[in-house]
Amino acid sequence: MQIHDLIGIGFGPSNIALAIALDEKRHHGQFVDALFIEKQQGFVWHKNMLLDNAHMQISFIKDLATLRNPSSRFTFLNYLHEKQRLQDFVNLKTFFPSRHEFNDYLGWAAAQFEDRCAYGESVFEVVPEMRGSEVQLVRVRSRQADGSVRERLARNLVVSVGGVPKIPARFQPFRDDQRVFHSSSYLEAIARHPKAERIAIVGAGQSAAEIFMDLQSHPNKPAVDLIMRARSIKPSDDSPFVNEIFNADFTDFVFNRSQPERAELLEEFWHTNYAAPDLELIQQIFNVFYRQRVAGVARHGFLRRHEVSAVRAAADGIHLWLHDLNTDQRAEHGYDVVVLATGYERDGHRTLLDPLAPYLGDFTVDRHYRLQGTPELKPGIFLQGACETSHGLSDTLLSVTAIRSDEIGQALLEANPRPAQQAHASGRTPLPAAVI
Repeated sequence: MQIHDLIGIGFGPSNIALAIALDEKRHHGQFVDALFIEKQQGFVWHKNMLLDNAHMQISFIKDLATLRNPSSRFTFLNYLHEKQRLQDFVNLKTFFPSRHEFNDYLGWAAAQFEDRCAYGESVFEVVPEMRGSEVQLVRVRSRQADGSVRERLARNLVVSVGGVPKIPARFQPFRDDQRVFHSSSYLEAIARHPKAERIAIVGAGQSAAEIFMDLQSHPNKPAVDLIMRARSIKPSDDSPFVNEIFNADFTDFVFNRSQPERAELLEEFWHTNYAAPDLELIQQIFNVFYRQRVAGVARHGFLRRHEVSAVRAAADGIHLWLHDLNTDQRAEHGYDVVVLATGYERDGHRTLLDPLAPYLGDFTVDRHYRLQGTPELKPGIFLQGACETSHGLSDTLLSVTAIRSDEIGQALLEANPRPAQQAHASGRTPLPAAVI
């Protein structure tokens, strides 16, 4: 079985950026034999939130390469140039492309590494490969669509599995009810309910706001209740001084603070990233409710300071008991569909790496995103997008992706020095893995 220098789990923006960084290092005489494994059949980025008129909340300059290497052929500007849209994009006078276009950019970049990515395989386990009392390698086990299991060996591992939908406890018993679904499956799920007349959205962030506005153009024109515990929808703060927290050098500042100081920073700037839609989107929602008042028809509801105290599924819909925190009153509301725009958990890597847990301590990472294992653990295991508490709010965003990928790539090269002359065909085309 071939032993790869690196196996990356997931092939979203973070690991695509890593593939780019490693490719550029190869051209400068440094080589890492990397293979990525992706559960989807092909690249797609948040496919169920590619809504009409949705745009990026982050500048295109914070793409997969620019902040690390502005001359890279993988920049968003070069993508536009190759697609012959650069001048037209300039005429848009915006730093924020549509989400559809940025998804296309990411797919364009991913397509240039198809020979280094195994699509349609879901990694379910990473186990230690022992040599005596030491873990010399990791064995990565993945399952294909036909149920067969593949195994591959690696000297290093990068886990970039993204977030797992956060389902509030009261909704957990209804995970299999198609009338209750997370925003991450919105477009597919809402298409199964073309005649829905009453829809609830639970949440106060960008996804909740975007879905509320998307339902305004739904052919069935449903009545929509926007339910949140907050008193108002708060806009994200993207002012220049606040935005400095997303600069790459701020990562050093956060990492070098004590744990209590890190927690204070996360709390202070929490609303730059969570429960904070764009101001323009908030204004659009306010306009919807204002036009209702002008027309004298209360089609939609803005249920602020409400929390869901109980949930009941019945033949006629999903019934929510809502607690009005202002009046302390409770009332039952019935809906055809409930959308949970309730965010994501970032601990999926722990389950995946559970067989290695005896060697990983408390899952803390060093400055270069490497898990600090015991001396018996020889492979480097790196995390992307799961280090917010140690590296800052930018960790789950595109803001530091280009820089982070370079830092991880350099750490890999230092751990496994290998001349580029060894980058023969197997460096680009993965050899067959063991099939069970």
